[in-house]
Amino acid sequence: MARAYNFCAGPAALPDEVLFQAQEEIADWHGVGTSVMEMSHRSKEFVSIAEEATQDFRDLLSIGDDYEVLFLQGGASSQFSMIPLNLLGDNPVADYVNTGQWSKKAIAEAKRYCDVNVVATSESQNFSTVPAFEDWALSDNPAYLHYTPNETIGGVEFDYIPEVKAPLVADYSSSILSESLDVSKFGLIYAGAQKNIGPAGLTIVIVRKDLLGKAKDFTPAMFNYETHAKSGSMNNTPPTYSWYLAGLVFKWLKRQGGVSAMAELNKRKAEKLYGFIDNSAFYANPVEPRYRSRMNVPFTLADDQLDSVFLKKADEAKLLNLAGHRSVGGMRASIYNAVSENAVDALIAFMADFEKAHG
Repeated sequence: MARAYNFCAGPAALPDEVLFQAQEEIADWHGVGTSVMEMSHRSKEFVSIAEEATQDFRDLLSIGDDYEVLFLQGGASSQFSMIPLNLLGDNPVADYVNTGQWSKKAIAEAKRYCDVNVVATSESQNFSTVPAFEDWALSDNPAYLHYTPNETIGGVEFDYIPEVKAPLVADYSSSILSESLDVSKFGLIYAGAQKNIGPAGLTIVIVRKDLLGKAKDFTPAMFNYETHAKSGSMNNTPPTYSWYLAGLVFKWLKRQGGVSAMAELNKRKAEKLYGFIDNSAFYANPVEPRYRSRMNVPFTLADDQLDSVFLKKADEAKLLNLAGHRSVGGMRASIYNAVSENAVDALIAFMADFEKAHG
């Protein structure tokens, strides 16, 4: 079976090995006679799946015992509310950095619960860069500082971790597991699964234990991190099949050599694609080179009237989901962990041929 190359920003490509293993196990997991989708989440079989996946995830990121790892429903967007509800305590102020569409959504939601101090924004630069840290207007004593290390839509990525006194909160949805990460620098990390972890329906939260127990009195039980920490993420039925598939991805990542090996591969893939774009008069990338995302590469054509032709021809060549986000247009190639170097090579070859034909 010939599979297409999938450059979707999310739900994104999954490793072939994972899909084929899931295919083999879909009707009968390890001889028990049922699918994982049919198991009780409290059965010894599923508990073993969940515990092993959790430990593998901890291993990949070297997560210390002073952090809880939660497997939650609701998507990363639910965290836009859960974070202030859980971390504010009696503090009325939280700091946020605005570097793109997902930052803006997090800010808008946080304003329902607290005074948001936008410490820095690159909106006037059309979100093509990261504001210089020395220019950030930090609050004296905020409950936390929130930022988005990689903006999926605009293709902007921080090349450093901010050093602040307040607990650091980060939306790693589109770059989690793509490189080594010092979790100890953060109060909380969250990531929607459908980019580098697994299928949609799951969000992972890594939260430092000392930040638990501060939720507002009116916080719904299922929006309280402490509820999930005490129940092993099983206060209600969790997204069991997504959790299982995430576990297969974690095993696959370990077989590839872990996140350090993936970082080398991701760097090579991104350098190839950006190098081709920069050496072309037909394609362009709008992001300041220092802050270009390794995961999401937006690009434009010299003549946007050719966009529909490009996408049609790309689909015919089995290069799928290259349309840019509806809010910005153009093109975007998301080259997450599961997108092979061969896929990037095929995309570059297609782009070169298209330029020859239409440039």
